[in-house]
Amino acid sequence: MVQRFEGKVALVTAAAQGIGAAVARRIAAEGGLVVLADLQEDKLADVVGELGADRALAVKLDVTSRDEIDAAVAAAVERFGRLDVLVNNAGGCIVNSKPEDTAAEDWHRQLDLTLVSAAQCVQSALPHLLESRGNVVTISSVNGLAAFGNTEYSAAKAGQIAMTQNFAARFGGRGVRFNIVAPGTIRTPNWDTQPDALVRLAKLYPLGRVGEPEDIAAAVAFLASDDAAWITGLTLPVEGGVLLGAAAVNLAAPLEVR
Repeated sequence: MVQRFEGKVALVTAAAQGIGAAVARRIAAEGGLVVLADLQEDKLADVVGELGADRALAVKLDVTSRDEIDAAVAAAVERFGRLDVLVNNAGGCIVNSKPEDTAAEDWHRQLDLTLVSAAQCVQSALPHLLESRGNVVTISSVNGLAAFGNTEYSAAKAGQIAMTQNFAARFGGRGVRFNIVAPGTIRTPNWDTQPDALVRLAKLYPLGRVGEPEDIAAAVAFLASDDAAWITGLTLPVEGGVLLGAAAVNLAAPLEVR
């Protein structure tokens, strides 16, 4: 595999499983050193064991705590001497009420977990990224681009996109790039208790399947690498065609040729 991250250091949040773990594996496979941050210490240890303790570091991190974010960034730089890539992967849909009934505190919880945490990770990492002329890739969602429900989560994901565009405009002249990957439905452990749901959801996708964490990792690796050196402020949907709309799903059905 091409070694696009040789000599580079990446910090990946929510890296114990799913998309985050796949991103860490991909960057490590391409020669990078990776710092995996998550609350799930046992699962973090498993991924670090897989990658090798000489090339990976596990850091316990609650992304809603600025102190813990600062400590994770400091640990990365102390261990590996630099920071080149931040992958903002932490977040999740934690509010399930009807949007007309959502209490203010629930809005705050959702925004803190998904949007504010990403902003604070950028703030903490930025001095090091300015020094290395590095970059940030944030994992948003198609929910930030179209109406798929989960209003509060979708608003937070849309906020990540606006935040990224503004950071990209502000710091591009100083050599730091900011981009977004917007996944559709991805087969992660969050779906382990609902395997039938993934079968149903696959029918919404013109490519006929839901995504795998490795699909997102490949996109992140591209945007975080020098192959994307002239790309900033971009939102890259990686979503199997779901944003093409219902007509595309119907057109994707097998046709009888006569």
